[in-house]
Amino acid sequence: MREMTPSASHTPMQEQYARLKAEAGGAFLFFRLGDFYELFGEDAERAAPILEVVLTSRETSPGVRAPMCGVPHHALPTYLARMLARGLSCAVADQMEEPSQARGLVRREITRLLTPGTVADPELLEPGTERVLVAAAAGCLAVADVSTGAVRVAEFGPDPGGGRPGPPSFDDAAVAEAAEHELHRLGPREIVAPDGGVPAWVTRYVEASGAFLTLRAATDFDPEAPARAFPGAPADAALGGLLAYLRHTLRGDLAGMRPPETYRPSAFLALDPAAQRNLELVARLADGGAEGTVLSVLDRTMTAMGSRLLRFWLLHPLQDPETVGRRQEAVEELARRPLFREGLRDALRGVHDLERLAARAAAQRVTPRELLALGVSLRALPEALRALEGCASALIRAQVAAVDPHGEVAGLLHRALAPDAPAHARDGGIFAPGYDPELDDLRAAGAGGRDWVARLEARERERTGIRSLKVGFNKVFGYYIEVTAAQLRSVPGDYVRRQTTASAERFVTPELREMEERILGADARALRREQALFAELRAEVAAHGPALQATAAAVACLDVLAALAAVAVHGGWVRPRVDRSGDLTIRGGRHPVLEQQLGPGRFVPNDIRLSRRGDRFLLITGPNMAGKSTYMRQVALIALLAHVGSFVPAEEARVGLVDRIFTRVGASDDLAGGRSTFMVEMTEVARCLRQATSRSLLLLDEVGRGTGTLDGLAIAWAVAEDIARRLGARTMFSTHYHELTAAVERLPGAANAHAAVREQGDGVVFLHRVVPGATDRSYGLAVAALAGVPEPVLARARGRLAGLRAEDGVALAVAA
Repeated sequence: MREMTPSASHTPMQEQYARLKAEAGGAFLFFRLGDFYELFGEDAERAAPILEVVLTSRETSPGVRAPMCGVPHHALPTYLARMLARGLSCAVADQMEEPSQARGLVRREITRLLTPGTVADPELLEPGTERVLVAAAAGCLAVADVSTGAVRVAEFGPDPGGGRPGPPSFDDAAVAEAAEHELHRLGPREIVAPDGGVPAWVTRYVEASGAFLTLRAATDFDPEAPARAFPGAPADAALGGLLAYLRHTLRGDLAGMRPPETYRPSAFLALDPAAQRNLELVARLADGGAEGTVLSVLDRTMTAMGSRLLRFWLLHPLQDPETVGRRQEAVEELARRPLFREGLRDALRGVHDLERLAARAAAQRVTPRELLALGVSLRALPEALRALEGCASALIRAQVAAVDPHGEVAGLLHRALAPDAPAHARDGGIFAPGYDPELDDLRAAGAGGRDWVARLEARERERTGIRSLKVGFNKVFGYYIEVTAAQLRSVPGDYVRRQTTASAERFVTPELREMEERILGADARALRREQALFAELRAEVAAHGPALQATAAAVACLDVLAALAAVAVHGGWVRPRVDRSGDLTIRGGRHPVLEQQLGPGRFVPNDIRLSRRGDRFLLITGPNMAGKSTYMRQVALIALLAHVGSFVPAEEARVGLVDRIFTRVGASDDLAGGRSTFMVEMTEVARCLRQATSRSLLLLDEVGRGTGTLDGLAIAWAVAEDIARRLGARTMFSTHYHELTAAVERLPGAANAHAAVREQGDGVVFLHRVVPGATDRSYGLAVAALAGVPEPVLARARGRLAGLRAEDGVALAVAA
């Protein structure tokens, strides 16, 4: 179908639509018409099935009809969310004046351009999750969250400063890999890249994650542009492309976006996608849900902005023991001093999403109700600061110093706004009585007129004798006196017919018409006065936007520290020692998620000791269901939580710095990518062998089990030897290849351990303890019995197993 384009035969409204559609470009245009947002032409044809609305048509010129569909204005956020979930951009054209006040065609303008990565509307956002937009060019990444105004630039490669030297070789392939891993940590909904120059690592991420790729002109990625927008901003092509795209989607206005901050992903413990997935940090492995994840255990934050910051900390564990120590000191003080901790948390209950509110205020997109929430939040901050008076932690004191309660702004909002301020300025009722004398006078004039109208009904009933007479109002016909058809003979001569309905007639009198003009005139003037006052108030608050955003960041940090302290207290967690020793020693370690799910005292704790100077490679044997995978995961999670600055679920822990965590756990294929389960397994093993260092932590589960017995054993054997002899990384290697237990004893820094069981007749009892030494049995038949395999099959399997043992199986040479 043809889109509506300007034509001599088109109405002014159709020409207005065509102009706005051209301005919207490829975005779907939601065009406000009365109580509906309408889409026309090809937009309507494509959107109707997504929105699940009926496709109709409208005559655009004699004999020509254009497809059309619409959605109710009050339900717009629901329908926009459906479009954005499909990766579709949407432009919203609103009526910029009241139809009753318009002279001719109602003026309309595009007020919002929404894309999957630039959503800032609260009703379209998840409170505890960033809505991230990333621009990528060459080896550069720039990141923005429009809802909070945050802008960050990731710098890859060796640290140019005078600190520690960077990696010995950081070539383009390494940059690409680090950038791809950072994308997986950030989880952007949309990536902007230069048309014709999309990096391969961006393509891989898009294919793996389902994120939406937006191509822009290569000229947008100007490395010199950032400094023109933000003095002192780094020269960076990706940042140039990001800011150009934000100008496009935000209608040229970058107000509310903070100056860019740079960070180095190498400053954080590296987590590749497999590690994030297998450790279930923020999403369950089975279904991607949030419950039953590490984040769900840690997240006792009181604010949405604290929840978002906690998620960032969890996915970006620190690599500097001194910074970790400052976080730990803060958590420890709040854990030891419940009056500080609970006083702060109680105060934060009154704080709304200050970070997003501050960004919307800075951009002057904030609504009356959001300003009300901002004022309530600011008035809660003095109590939060009083709760922390006397804290000794340097980090807490720094955040307290950064919190400005903005008493002047809080007082202004408290005086100005009505307790039930509306969601939209167009609705009126924004300001409290007494804030503006002129507004009070206009309201009084309107209220006096409405009181007169309310008395009119009783007076007219008495005058006419019509007991069913009613006085009413609607937006089209104004005030009226309604008389049923049966009583029309009693209507006085001064009644003038205004409207006929199915069962009644509506009239007006000269006196009522005069009062109507007075009331509506006063209401209209009051609304115009309110909107002018609101524009002034919003501009005044916007001037404090950057300072409000700084306060929000400090409050979020305090919220996270208090949440980690609450988790430590309620879970009986301890402060780990984090240093550069290369040791990993845990006594009485527990899995943070499973312990919570099982309840107090039911999880069986375990120990481990891995050291560069001692045993650093642990070969773990034993049956399935005995807890080998849980054991390995809990060790990795304790190490990771220690790097975050959190306390850990253990009796005691010492964690030497870990630069990367690798996981080869579980079995899954990649059908879309044409990779078998074994190919996925070998890809993960290859990545580990290529990228791990002596400071890495490796979790390898059942290497080689996806292929034939001899092939698999040979691969597992060679991988174990390479790690022990060449890498020297701290490693937990779980296997059912018992032939490896003898070989491991001859490898440097290697030791055997096994998951203990107690035999009971033909079955076993799993003790969920990992103890030193090897085992030569996997108890597979016992596990099969627990799974419900029929007894005849089990009996046949026992016979086969006895025969295989008698024949001594396949001879395997054990290399020296």
